[in-house]
Amino acid sequence: MASLKDVATLYQSLKTEWTKKPRKLEKCGELLNKIKIALTQLSFLPSNNTAANQKELILARDVLEIGAQWAVATKDMKAFERYMSQLKCYYFDYKDHLPESAFMYQLLGLNLLFLLSQNRVAEFHTELERLSVDVIRVDPYVRHPLALEQYLMEGSYNKIFLAKDNVPAESYTLFMDTLLDTVRGEIAACIEKAYFCISCNEAARRLNLPSQQAVLDYGKKRNWVLGADNCYHFSASVDTNASASEAFPSSELAEQTIEYARHLEMIV
Repeated sequence: MASLKDVATLYQSLKTEWTKKPRKLEKCGELLNKIKIALTQLSFLPSNNTAANQKELILARDVLEIGAQWAVATKDMKAFERYMSQLKCYYFDYKDHLPESAFMYQLLGLNLLFLLSQNRVAEFHTELERLSVDVIRVDPYVRHPLALEQYLMEGSYNKIFLAKDNVPAESYTLFMDTLLDTVRGEIAACIEKAYFCISCNEAARRLNLPSQQAVLDYGKKRNWVLGADNCYHFSASVDTNASASEAFPSSELAEQTIEYARHLEMIV
């Protein structure tokens, strides 16, 4: 049966490997698995206020924090979710038993960005409600995903692209890339509906792609048709616009809106 000392020794090995440059992610993963097994043999629950109990809690929390960052480095999203689910117990449920972690808000902000990149907006706001107003206002790790969510709601996609070069920590890059892919997909879908044709240069500008080759590669992924004039042509736009006008006659909608307004005035 593993003791607290055994787990602490394994943790020091993990910490040493994690701080090495370059990191050996496979070795870190092996150590994490060993420590997780060893931790199951400790209580690591706030059963009392003894120094030994607090050490167990801090040790378990520190291991999970490295685990969450390791999951991001290895692009294992499911593992990241599991580590964050466990960490939130230490950050919120056990906060009266532990000193605050230096990585707490960095990881909570990272989790907010993860939820945003997955378009899980309801969960994003649920997690945001856990944080104090002061933290939301001033902490750079939390303010970053909060600003991105605001840009999404406004449709200010250009600001989201610019935010990629202003992440508060290196670990945020993975989820930023995921979010940018999602935003680029939304813009591309709008282009397909709004344009009969668009030049490669204009498409590159709107999609925030660095070169014409990048646009060509992206167009192939979406099965866009490139004409001899170096423009993309969208034949579906005519059908879409026609069906939309048939489904929603503008004159009838205007008449209905005016009628609703009259009834509202009578009620007021």
